[in-house]
Amino acid sequence: MGTWNTRGLRGSTLEELINRSNESYREKGLALIQKIPTPITPISIDKENRHITLAYFEQKSTVDYIGAVQGIPICFDAKECSASTFPLQNIHPHQVDFMEEFERQGGISFIIVSYTQKNEVYYLPFDRLKKFWKRMEEGGRKSFTYEEVDKDWEIRSHRDIFIHYLEMIQKDLDRRD
Repeated sequence: MGTWNTRGLRGSTLEELINRSNESYREKGLALIQKIPTPITPISIDKENRHITLAYFEQKSTVDYIGAVQGIPICFDAKECSASTFPLQNIHPHQVDFMEEFERQGGISFIIVSYTQKNEVYYLPFDRLKKFWKRMEEGGRKSFTYEEVDKDWEIRSHRDIFIHYLEMIQKDLDRRD
């Protein structure tokens, strides 16, 4: 088991851990990955404290992260799951469409799934996600289970990289060749 779930990081969200990992990747010159902010339109602003108090989402966002690893374009979404079943409704059709188009353009798309109760994080390659998605569209189950996740795709930590997903991208690339 990796060290990303140590006491010092308890309470940190998956996104925070990925952001820290991405910063380490950038500092080491390994990758440049950006968190994509969700565009909002403010409706009400507390002028005194200069805080947005009410807003709505402008448009559907694509994925959580986008960037390049050693010249290879990547995009991915990060999802936390507290149960052993991951509901596919947590992924939106426009996100699947975007990831599919991204792959057609030569990029690599995937999902990072954190099973919070198990303290395990997995890389779910796009083709695997697509199989679960197709099964749902054909009337099958609207989720995938922890048991269906290939345990060979577990993401471990490495020194200051809490969610070291670059190793899984390499594995994903190797099997495509």
